[in-house]
This record gives sequence, C-alpha cells and structure tokens, in this order.
Amino acid sequence: MSNTAYKSGFISIIGRPNVGKSTFLNRVIGQKIAIMSDKPQTTRNKVQGVYTTDASQLIFIDTPGIHKPKHKLGDFMMKTATNTLKEVDLVLFMINAEEGFGRGDEFIIEKLKGVKTPIFLVINKIDRIHPDKLMQLIEQYKDLLDFAEIVPISALEGNNVDRLLDQIEKLLPEGPQYYPADQVTDHPERFIVSELIREKVLHLTREEVPHSIAVVIDKIAKRDEKDVIDVMATIVVERDSQKGIVIGRGGSLLKEVGKRSRHDIENLLGSKVFLELWVKVQKDWRNKASNLRDFGFKEDEY
Repeated sequence: MSNTAYKSGFISIIGRPNVGKSTFLNRVIGQKIAIMSDKPQTTRNKVQGVYTTDASQLIFIDTPGIHKPKHKLGDFMMKTATNTLKEVDLVLFMINAEEGFGRGDEFIIEKLKGVKTPIFLVINKIDRIHPDKLMQLIEQYKDLLDFAEIVPISALEGNNVDRLLDQIEKLLPEGPQYYPADQVTDHPERFIVSELIREKVLHLTREEVPHSIAVVIDKIAKRDEKDVIDVMATIVVERDSQKGIVIGRGGSLLKEVGKRSRHDIENLLGSKVFLELWVKVQKDWRNKASNLRDFGFKEDEY
C-alpha cells in the first residue's frame, strides 16, 4: 500500500438495452457475473461487481436497460435503474457507438438532468466504427449534459477500459474497502446460477419466449462424501406454447440448455455438477406482484 489514501465508491452503469453494460462489467471483473445476450432487457436485477486494487475498490451496479415499461416487470426494472442513480458516487452513461443517438438516449438524458452525481459518457463498441464517426458522436453528445468525462471504449476488445478505470478512481472519494479483496460480487451463488441458466434459454430461443422466462433454483446441495453438487431448477414460462418451445422436440432444446448451463455452473462452483431442469407454466407472471416476489424481484430491497 502506498501513502495515498484508499478510495472506494459505488458506480452505476446506465444505458439503453444492449449497449454492452454486462460485457463491460464482466471484462472489468475478469469473470462472468452478468449474463450477456443480444436480446433487450437481459439484465433484470442490479448486479453488483466488485473490482479491487491496492489503491481502490470500485463497486459497479449494472442496471436494467432503461426503457418505457410495458408491464409490472418493466415497471420494476425501470424503478431499479433510476433508484440507483440516487445511491451512487458516479454514473456511467453508456451508449452504443454503432447505433448513435436515438430516442432511447433522449429518454435517459431527461432522467439524468436532475441527477447531482457526476456522469461519465462512455461510448462503447468503438472497434466497430470509423474514427471520424467517433468524433461526430462526441460533438453531438458533449453539450447535451455536463459530462465529467467522455471516454470511448470497446468492452469486448478491452480498448481503453484501463483508462476509464483510472478516471473513475481519480473521481471517487476516500473510503473503506467494503468487500474482501477476492470477492467479485455481492450476489449469492444461487442468483448467478439462475442467471446462467436463463442466459442459455435466451441464446437458444427467439421472438416472445426470452422475455417470458424466469428461472427459480429449487435446490443447490453438495452430495455427502462426493465432489458433486446437485442443482435443481425450474424454468418458468407464461404459456403452454412457450413450454413446448423451451423443451424442444424430444426434449432436445432443454437438453442443450442443460449441457451449456452445466459447463458454466461447474466453472462458477469449481466442482462437478449434476443439473436437473423442469419447465413450468405460470400464466402472465410478469404482471403479478406475487409471482415477481416469488421469482426474486423484491421491490422493497431497492
């Protein structure tokens, strides 16, 4: 440790769906704690990622992509995203360089105008555009809000991510190390396991199915005297037709979900995993407060 005072703080990552927030978080933390998919609304809960060095501890909150809600789950996600802005030391407003300015960004900027917290504009996916376009984007955005910094990055390739971390550290207040140095998230393993399974369903299905699923972990238990962990989980859908899609012909899709999930869960838990999956229909669960609570969306936690 040097003589410089230790710094720490909470950083909210905010932006339209699919701008690369989870990719950035996983890149910084160095392992998978946030699920990635090209489907909007992949992130539903706040995911806390903890990045610790000898000089600082940065605690990232990856919020659900800000969008106009269409159901109770959407309301919950929006409330979660906007509430974090009041609790943090710094806000990273991330945009997708490829897509440029859109109505979704306008909506977010309106939300950010009342925020007193310093805001960085993070332009992601710069590896996919010409440098001239990057300069145009910076010109377009710089007067929309009083940004503390504008930092172009590629979360996927890692370009400029270290510079962004340095800028964040400079701005953070002196503070304690909130978490042990080897802890990378405050989410229990049960939550991350459910998210890894949900990610595989997102990757393997399309149209209305991805938004209509929740994953509930029924059991995680180590077998007596064996290095095997039993994981039992239920994939919840809203309609019988979706159940058929998730199971697949002769159980083929569910088997593939299980195979891919088991690989990631074994990496996470560091042990051999026996995974059992079921699929259950819970009609219109996204609009029922009791179902949202049962599936881990607890409003009173935020």
